[in-house]
Amino acid sequence: MFKNSNQKSSMECEIFEQPEILSNILNTYVSGEDIKITLPENINKVVLVASGSSYNCARFAADLFGNVAQIEARAIYSSEFLLKSAVPHADDILYVFITQSGETSDTNKALNKAKQFGVQTLCVTNKKDSTIWQASDFKIDCMAGEEKSIAATKSLIAQMLCLSLIILKYAKFKGIDITNHLTNLASLPEVLADTLEHKDCLLDMAAFLSKFQNIIVAADGISYAIAREACLKIKETSYINVSSSILGEFMHGHVAVLNNKAALLYISVDDMSYTAIKNLNKIIEEYDTPICVIGQSNSQVDTKYVIGVNYESELVKSFACVLLIQLLALEIAYKLKRNVDKPHGLNKVVQ
Repeated sequence: MFKNSNQKSSMECEIFEQPEILSNILNTYVSGEDIKITLPENINKVVLVASGSSYNCARFAADLFGNVAQIEARAIYSSEFLLKSAVPHADDILYVFITQSGETSDTNKALNKAKQFGVQTLCVTNKKDSTIWQASDFKIDCMAGEEKSIAATKSLIAQMLCLSLIILKYAKFKGIDITNHLTNLASLPEVLADTLEHKDCLLDMAAFLSKFQNIIVAADGISYAIAREACLKIKETSYINVSSSILGEFMHGHVAVLNNKAALLYISVDDMSYTAIKNLNKIIEEYDTPICVIGQSNSQVDTKYVIGVNYESELVKSFACVLLIQLLALEIAYKLKRNVDKPHGLNKVVQ
């Protein structure tokens, strides 16, 4: 296990466990180009149902299903799914339920509702023999171990890897070459361990952002799921008013909130597009808002702080960015002297 003698909380310890957890997942589920996960075949649409950080994983997976496996997918909150009067159901639809504990109440209720329509169900959970494990047709153990901190870190990144493997298996069903993707995933334990070695690079950005009462976390494309997770992590550990938005949508009215003092954190797994550069510069010029970037920056944008992520694979960069936003949230909370393991008023939702 990757060790750090200065770990001050369960959340920090769990962040540092992630390289070993991903290594265990890969060793368990991958043998050469064989992904040892049992899945229903002939699936043409996927609905991912989850809450909290697991929902952000679902958003990430929904984009990846389309980009890699060419399968239509959508993510929906468990509580929102329960309110739907019409539920898509057909033999070629797979419902995926994601929950760390396997006991998340609204996710289990959503599973029961889906099963009334006779759909095929798959759960990704951190607890074998949990309620959702027993009720699902197909199941995957994400093997993250007990998570003591309220804020999900290692369970989220384990879910992301398990979903990535599911997506690659479906791509293989379609005859898509997944060799490069598997090679990239195999590098993740080393990539995350290296990122942890350089966590002090985040300290200045964290100290700067900790001074703001309002932070906007923006992104485009697959990075938006990571921006949502950054928003949740900072909000629940530091109690700062943080909101997330797709950058292009943010420019349609929402940008007016920058008339109040705020900072903007931009998450960029891929190179900044022309439109993103234009929008970020407009924010700087019209609102004098400081811009921080995690991921791929651009010299045409005058950024306050940048933490670069320089890997060729979009998948690898996504995982590295998730680790960085976890560390950023942790350091902001430390700066504000928050109890990151037991944020006031929060509990793991299993009732």
